[in-house]
Amino acid sequence: MTVQEQSSEPEAIETGTAMPPLETLYAQYRKYAFAIAYRMSGSAEEAEDAVQDCFAELHRRKPRNVDNMKAYIARMITNACINTINSARSRKETYIGEWLPEPISGEENDPEAVAQQRDMLSYAYMVLLDRLSPGERAVFVLREAFRYDYAAIAEMTGRTEAGCRQLYSRVKRSLKAEPAVTAAPSRRTEQSRESRANLLRRFVDAFATYDISGMIDLLAEQPVFTADGGGRELRTVVRPMIGRKGVLALLTSRRIFAHLREWTPSFEQLGGELQLVFRYDNQVMATLCFLIEESANDNLRIRELYLMLADDKLTRI
Repeated sequence: MTVQEQSSEPEAIETGTAMPPLETLYAQYRKYAFAIAYRMSGSAEEAEDAVQDCFAELHRRKPRNVDNMKAYIARMITNACINTINSARSRKETYIGEWLPEPISGEENDPEAVAQQRDMLSYAYMVLLDRLSPGERAVFVLREAFRYDYAAIAEMTGRTEAGCRQLYSRVKRSLKAEPAVTAAPSRRTEQSRESRANLLRRFVDAFATYDISGMIDLLAEQPVFTADGGGRELRTVVRPMIGRKGVLALLTSRRIFAHLREWTPSFEQLGGELQLVFRYDNQVMATLCFLIEESANDNLRIRELYLMLADDKLTRI
């Protein structure tokens, strides 16, 4: 198999005939494989399972004459994740409330291989990717985040090169005006990052004190609040709240989310951006991720909020 690709790190191992030792491949490509799988599935657990299955399959097959092992692994991971996404769709249909991607902290989701594409690390971008079909997501992720050329993507996904090009262009156009794209991390300066930190501090203060006027100053004209309660009833709001009036009522209510105020908030990097993590007795209880945009007068405003309360999606914090 000959696959051309253009991503940078890690360097592809040229195998010639015999496959290198599995330990070598695992050390070289585990983070790279995980990065693809996480962007494809939105689940760290499913991504890790896909990685383990991939290397177990490599051990079983022991493929020979692989010209580019990195692209070979990317193809295996992509196909596995497409199958996972298709099977997960039926589970999401019976999921109570909204399903949100699993947040990840630290550098686990930031391998050198995709350091140049930090935009797709953001949590809001992960939410956006979940709207795509499995085929759209595969082509878009491989091209946008990992810089594979269309010939390589065609070989990985079983599509034609022209079909991949058209699919990518269509998805790119449809996402162009999305806030997660226009407010992407790569567009920010050091000053705007500090402004984000200040905004989050003001949010914590307003939230803790039920400060209605203070919270109004932080919200965009049409904010959206979405929560994932783990598919269980009565954990949280089950449908997105849209509009300043409704979101403001949620965030300043003395009854709703009272438990959040009992937990200790901290500012931490999730998906390459500063977000809020809530802990109780050193255990992560929730995360609150934000999509923040600049208003007309260059002031930052909160456009979207994503509250994660699902226990099984908080294990990577």
